[in-house]
Amino acid sequence: MSVLEGLQPAQALHYFEELCAIPHGSRDTKRISDYCVRFAKEHGLRCVQDEHNNVVIYKDGTPGYEDHPTVILQGHLDMVCEKDADCDIDFSKDGLRLRHDGKYIFAEGTTLGGDDGIAVAYALAVLAAKDLKHPPLEAVFTVDEEIGMLGADAMDMSVLKGRVLLNCDSEDEGILTVSCAGGATSRLTLPVGREACSGQIRRMAVRNLTGGHSGVEINKGRANANKVLAAILDKLPVRLISIDGGSKDNAIPRAAEALVVTEASEDKFFACAEEVRQALPAGEAAVEFLCEPAETATLPMDAESSRATLSLLCALPNGVQAMSRDIPGLVQTSLNLGILKTEAEQVTMTFSVRSSVNAEKTALIEKLKTVGAAHGAAYDESGAYPAWEYRRHSPLRDTMVAAFRDLYGKEPVVEAIHAGLECGIFSDRLAGLDAVSFGPQMHDIHTSRERLDLLSTERTWNYLVEILTRL
Repeated sequence: MSVLEGLQPAQALHYFEELCAIPHGSRDTKRISDYCVRFAKEHGLRCVQDEHNNVVIYKDGTPGYEDHPTVILQGHLDMVCEKDADCDIDFSKDGLRLRHDGKYIFAEGTTLGGDDGIAVAYALAVLAAKDLKHPPLEAVFTVDEEIGMLGADAMDMSVLKGRVLLNCDSEDEGILTVSCAGGATSRLTLPVGREACSGQIRRMAVRNLTGGHSGVEINKGRANANKVLAAILDKLPVRLISIDGGSKDNAIPRAAEALVVTEASEDKFFACAEEVRQALPAGEAAVEFLCEPAETATLPMDAESSRATLSLLCALPNGVQAMSRDIPGLVQTSLNLGILKTEAEQVTMTFSVRSSVNAEKTALIEKLKTVGAAHGAAYDESGAYPAWEYRRHSPLRDTMVAAFRDLYGKEPVVEAIHAGLECGIFSDRLAGLDAVSFGPQMHDIHTSRERLDLLSTERTWNYLVEILTRL
């Protein structure tokens, strides 16, 4: 039996539930892409699927709308796969365990993938509908957005005619996003040597920080577990065996762990941890520290490599670097040390770098290169994407503001954001594109606490239908 049966909007939630049953983490999008292709064939719609698994589905305008400008409905197919430590879901094989409590939809023990499964579900519901009024449509479903918008970047956009784009990849109802930061995934790779040494092997860890999205929540006082653990270890006489934390460059790490060889006592560790805890933001009161005996056959790093690793981690910039002088409250430039990983001969540090000012993004990347080189680390990057610049004249924005006012009885918030959106790539490639991003209310995206607001999902569906009618 369907978990979401009887909830509204029925058709959109029907497709959302079907999407959630298909594994679709980043870099694992073939199955969900093929699902969209099958949908198109079943509904007699023309479809294009590229080698990257991006999909475009075309639908003619309804009677009276045939000659209206084509509208692009756009969202991404991949989701961030995070789960609780005791959850036995295998994201490569299993669908999500959907639940609802009458107010929210969520997934048991895992992320929900409302970011951005609800956008795909809305678009499929529009494409399947027989009774909606709308102009010609191009439903564009991209892949690997969560790891650098790789699908949109690789897509051949000559298959698109539309120059009006509705992106449904925002998670705050009532906010129309009209500009966003550009960014890149930056990596520093530090080679390490290893040698035997005396001392006790201990596992030292930081756990239960708040975490969150490195774009929309980077300025909310969320501590980075990788930086916190490095700050503690830098105060202790340790030789690193390994240090690891985080799994997504665009998620603020909640936990980090190191294996070390040390003569320091557990009391010394907790004293240093308390000193670091005192400097944490007030919202991180639930943080936990761990120090316990451990075993491993791996040799510790040599003294120089251990020192270089901790020195580099402590020296690297992280978090908000500049605020906008034009838009109050907007983070202009930031970076997040999202993934810290130790392998046999190297430590890799992966960042999400963002800025709405291209010159500042370039300068920050140069800083990473300089700091890394001073410690012997090499730099490389991937997934660079342009900023989505604000349009002073936007007929689409005007239409959406008016429709919101008429449906909701109040004005929407029109804003720029610090998170990356695929609108930047589309606007860079499609000359004259007029785009707006919006969406239903979601909470705690990219965490196992992710929730999709049911009433908001229904209101946003009605809003989308009204926008299409006006276009």
